[in-house]
Amino acid sequence: MKLILRQTTISLLVLFSISSSALTVVAQKAENEYQVGAILWTQSSGEKAALSYQAFALARLTLDRDLRLNRRNRMKRAIIVDVDETILDNSRYQGMLVQTHRAYASQTWTEWCNRAQATALPGAVEFLQYVNSRGVRVFYVTNRKDVEKEGTARNLKQVGFPNVTDETLLIRTDKNSSSKEPRRRAISAKYRVLLLMGDNLNDFSDVFENSKTIDARMSAVERDKAKFGTRFIVLPNPMYGNWEDAIYDNNPQLSDKEKNEKRKAALKGY
Repeated sequence: MKLILRQTTISLLVLFSISSSALTVVAQKAENEYQVGAILWTQSSGEKAALSYQAFALARLTLDRDLRLNRRNRMKRAIIVDVDETILDNSRYQGMLVQTHRAYASQTWTEWCNRAQATALPGAVEFLQYVNSRGVRVFYVTNRKDVEKEGTARNLKQVGFPNVTDETLLIRTDKNSSSKEPRRRAISAKYRVLLLMGDNLNDFSDVFENSKTIDARMSAVERDKAKFGTRFIVLPNPMYGNWEDAIYDNNPQLSDKEKNEKRKAALKGY
């Protein structure tokens, strides 16, 4: 009798353990199906490629104009570019998250970065090679971390980006802040920065970094509208960014259900 009871208890414990594990796996699945359209647009649309070519063509026109009109200015010139979704396309990482029903995680992101398999955005390599050929320093300012630096440098070099060094590849080193402003200021102290290129408003100025809500971000763009296309050049990224954080009230603790409710609440119709 004791043997039967013991075996029954063990069976129930095993069954409970298996059931609990299954529930945990289900609970950990991310509801990211809503991102499919944005990822497909990034990967499959000719419009995305056209906008990329257009951005780098405009950047070249701006650079050439400065070289022509400010020939007597002897201060060294520089251009600052963000990395992710500005010159490197990480949509395959985003696609993997959807296919495997996973949320973004620093571990999988670091693994992706160190695989060094991201491709260059259309027109990016040619533009930055041209910048370098004209004696203008390119700075790659990214919020990738130190553990991702070697893979990032390898990736940039593999696809043909010029002059990728410890001096020009500036990663995030402050664990408590993702602000790029200190790095931008350090560059500006030694160089005349002609252009900044990014996919996120935070890539351009602390004015945008400090604008947290949807309305604040829109107002900040309105105030600085003269700089877009002249000093700031934006690349499109509908997959992720601080624009989405603003929809979620900058609350990383929201559940998938709560995020879905926030997205629907922010949606405008008629």
